[in-house]
Amino acid sequence: MLCFFAMGFVDLVGIASNYVKADLNLSDSMANTLPSLVFLWFLIFSIPTSLLMNKIGRKNTVLVSLVMTLASLLVPIFTLDFTMLLLSFSLLGIGNAIMQTSLNPLVDSVMKGGASASTLTFGQFIKSIASFLAPIIASWGATTNAFGFGWRALYPIYLGVGVLATLLLFGTRINEAPATQEQKPVGEQFAGCFALLKNPFVLLCFLAIVCHVGIDVGISVTAPKVLMERLGMNLNDAAYIATVYFVAKAAGSFSGSFIMKFLKDWSFLFVSVAMMLIALVGLYVGSTQWEIYGAVALMGFGNGNPFSIVFARALAAVPDKKNEVSGLLIMGICGGAVFPMLMGAASDAVGSQAGAIAVVSVGVLYLLGYWMTGLRRKS
Repeated sequence: MLCFFAMGFVDLVGIASNYVKADLNLSDSMANTLPSLVFLWFLIFSIPTSLLMNKIGRKNTVLVSLVMTLASLLVPIFTLDFTMLLLSFSLLGIGNAIMQTSLNPLVDSVMKGGASASTLTFGQFIKSIASFLAPIIASWGATTNAFGFGWRALYPIYLGVGVLATLLLFGTRINEAPATQEQKPVGEQFAGCFALLKNPFVLLCFLAIVCHVGIDVGISVTAPKVLMERLGMNLNDAAYIATVYFVAKAAGSFSGSFIMKFLKDWSFLFVSVAMMLIALVGLYVGSTQWEIYGAVALMGFGNGNPFSIVFARALAAVPDKKNEVSGLLIMGICGGAVFPMLMGAASDAVGSQAGAIAVVSVGVLYLLGYWMTGLRRKS
């Protein structure tokens, strides 16, 4: 569970990029390259990680990801040089891409299939704790100049947890089943994954994951800027809205697991997207703190379930190639790299965060189109 907490470190990029922008006086476009760098690496490392697991085992692969994550957290403690921050965010992205690919199979090894599903669900909840604590810690650090680091107090605190997770996992004996010996070369695995995009529904699912993650990262980056732009709030106070988003998203995921026992997943997807559409209206026209907070919370709650629904539908669409489909959809997490760059460019172009919200709107409208397309398929 500490490893799942460490997996949640990736969500600090949203609030960190806002503080870096203020400290270094960056434009939106430049500041948004930082979260984009983090999620770019999912496109590159998801399939090679599966090969690495076959060579060195799942536990050792997770340890590699933790070491890279620790290295990424060390850099901002010592410097705010923009080039070094690019290195830090890249290491965080690579480590998280490796961790997300290898930690879930490791849990399955530990649980021996007995309670792996419930354990993974609880792990995602633990991950969400790290996500919504990050803005709180950063704002507290900036307000109190904690440890002399200001908002960067976030890094030594998370570094301590990461070190503890690494040491405990290293000292834990885990009996893993040996990997099968027949493995395709990396090039063939990449080709096999991308060949699935010829299936129209798989392509739609891949783009849906891109949009889902892009909305996720984009809102965490943009919501504090909306408060500062419209209400004149300082960053320390505005930072808490990112916590509101992640808490609402965790609540959406948790409640969704129960709701879908009584409501078909495709119907619940429509409900989720409808919430996000209403949230967009609030983000466009909201003029008070509570209107904007409510819109962000509704967006988080609505965006808490599309990933699992899309993932399950994609696997069902090509049941004989689940591994390839899974690898392809994990690559879709690179949407967290695409959306912030587009949002930064759009907000700079129009001189307002309305440009960034317009990019988010494209992602939400795509999810609506995805749902409408799915209606034509047999449930």
